[in-house]
Amino acid sequence: MSNNKNRIGLLQATSIAVGTMIGASIFSIFGLGARTAGQNLPLVFVLSGLIALLVAYSYAVMGAKIISNAGPMEFILQGFGDNLLTGALSFLFWMSYVVSISLFAKGFAGYLLPLLSVETGTVSRAVVEVAVVLAFMFLNLAGSERVGRVEFVIVLVKLAILGLFVVLGMRSVHLDWIMPQLGAHHARQALDGTAVFFLAYMGFGLVTNASEHMRDPQRNVPRAIFLSIFIVSVVYILVSVVAVGNLPLPALVKAEDFALAEAAKPFLGHWGYILVSVGALFSIASALNATLYGGANIAYALARDGELPPVFQRKAWFQAPEGLYITVVLSLFFTLLLNLSGIASVTSAVVMVIYLFVLAAHYRMTPQCGGRRWIIVTGWLLTLGVFVALMIYQWQTSRLSFWAIWATFAGSLLVETVYRSSTGREMLVRELGSLVQEFRRIRR
Repeated sequence: MSNNKNRIGLLQATSIAVGTMIGASIFSIFGLGARTAGQNLPLVFVLSGLIALLVAYSYAVMGAKIISNAGPMEFILQGFGDNLLTGALSFLFWMSYVVSISLFAKGFAGYLLPLLSVETGTVSRAVVEVAVVLAFMFLNLAGSERVGRVEFVIVLVKLAILGLFVVLGMRSVHLDWIMPQLGAHHARQALDGTAVFFLAYMGFGLVTNASEHMRDPQRNVPRAIFLSIFIVSVVYILVSVVAVGNLPLPALVKAEDFALAEAAKPFLGHWGYILVSVGALFSIASALNATLYGGANIAYALARDGELPPVFQRKAWFQAPEGLYITVVLSLFFTLLLNLSGIASVTSAVVMVIYLFVLAAHYRMTPQCGGRRWIIVTGWLLTLGVFVALMIYQWQTSRLSFWAIWATFAGSLLVETVYRSSTGREMLVRELGSLVQEFRRIRR
């Protein structure tokens, strides 16, 4: 087959983004969201989706012009050039994918063990978490086209299950349980929930991390980004309405690791619990698959551009980038070390910082890339507000998570400082036009 035939198309690229986003929130941290936002959870998904659209605008405009698997890091590099801060952000961005993989591995174990009636202990969780990460590592060794095909099938299965959940559960929703509460305390809950659940939409950026492997990326990158956000927004809002409207909040919070499966019991019984648990396993697996694919692509692209060590660029064993193996090893380390809430907080904070720099880079590059600056400024201010809200929330609820976030930022800066001073290597800043020309050359 030709190189172009082996590339992923619009539906496959959209599936990778949808798979990541739905797995990141609906199943993995739905219980955490219920505890944070209460019955304003559906409203939280609306607010988070609107902010995500503003950020996605910059990703779509720049992604159509800058074709690179480094995705947003290439955007930042083009906007700010090679310096210590850009280098630190590249390490930080790659680490966000590493930590996200551990989030999905924990979510997978949280649904599988109760479904199999296996006692959830430290050893049993660890065995499942390691096994699922390794399984998708071997799938990623098969190449981008196979990843895209598998992702498309998994997404169809889980959307079908969630669709059944919504259709059957909508009839028994208690409307008074889902009515937004707008008092001062509840508004603060909604803001805190938006800060935590901003993570729910982070998957759209994976489209840009696969642009070098896409057919017609100038058209398909923007299309896949907006199509994926539209699909998951509808799913998020409807599923949260059914879950919050059918199961009392204390029960949702109590079943934090498998909250959505528990929410199916009132109207589907035990078989509904099993059905949604299976859907959760498909969903989280697809999120892990897509994130592992994106993380390995980022490691390879950044090594090629001179930011990560050359070991990430070399081919090894099964002719795959060693970045895949290193990504897997580090993700397993975080999986076995951190809890679910801490992982979610660190990931959300890191993603928001990357968003802020991508929007700033787009503002500086509007003459070259196009775009409306008022949209960019609005998105930047709202994202900054959500980041500040997250920091306040973590300071009030979990000082450990608060300091873990800032330790992650400081650690990335320290690693970049040591790396640059010891190697003297610099990031490769290519001309904007040369990125498109290089892609066309490889494609031929």
